[in-house]
Amino acid sequence: MTARTAPPAPTDRALTPSRTAATAARVLRQLHHDPRTIALLLIVPVAMITLLRYVFDGAPGKFDATGASLLGIFPLITMFLVTSIATLRERTSGTLERLLALPLGKGDLIAGYALAFGAVAVVQSALATAVSIWLLGLDVIGSPWLLLLVALLDALLGTALGLFVSAFAASEFQAVQFMPAVIFPQLLLCGLFIPRDRMHPALETISNALPMSYAVDGMNEVLHHSDPTGAFLRDIAVVAGTALLVLCLGAITLRRRTP
Repeated sequence: MTARTAPPAPTDRALTPSRTAATAARVLRQLHHDPRTIALLLIVPVAMITLLRYVFDGAPGKFDATGASLLGIFPLITMFLVTSIATLRERTSGTLERLLALPLGKGDLIAGYALAFGAVAVVQSALATAVSIWLLGLDVIGSPWLLLLVALLDALLGTALGLFVSAFAASEFQAVQFMPAVIFPQLLLCGLFIPRDRMHPALETISNALPMSYAVDGMNEVLHHSDPTGAFLRDIAVVAGTALLVLCLGAITLRRRTP
């Protein structure tokens, strides 16, 4: 008789759209019952952009110069925080271990989270972009749709980074502690405060390797050019490629539970 082959372990199964969609639906249901997280994701970026507009009320043109950049940075930061904490909470509560005991692979789980938070990122980016342009008077030469595209990719990058770093945290406090290590250096070196080509050569080299630098550059390309440029296409390709790479790393490093 021919020996029967054991079925593959759940974590070894191929990515399946139905399982990914089910995971995304579950995450969205959880978010629906968490108004504080929804407020953080949707209201805080708009509030920060609005605050910035009136901070620069006495300096015409200054809001245009920095508002577009921050329109991409704020979604990245909020998505990073929410995703890292939510994923860690799943693991520490044992939910993740129970899910991975089902016919659900790590790829399904990561893709489901990315899909769910990606849907939220669409709403977040659209809301922040609409308020900035049509209510706060952000003046951009390029298409608002391109601005929305960069903001969305930045939010997806924040989601990917949050999923990745959650594997290395043992508590929600530790997840928040990753923000100074992962986000703040990029914030300082992305060209928001001073053009990157005017930095110390060593810092400029480091900034060229950080994805947030390309997020800010992409926003500035839309700010100053009416049509997509080669630099703009390069910038969004780097941001999207980094997000995809980090999501793959997140699937590899994802643990069932926290020791």
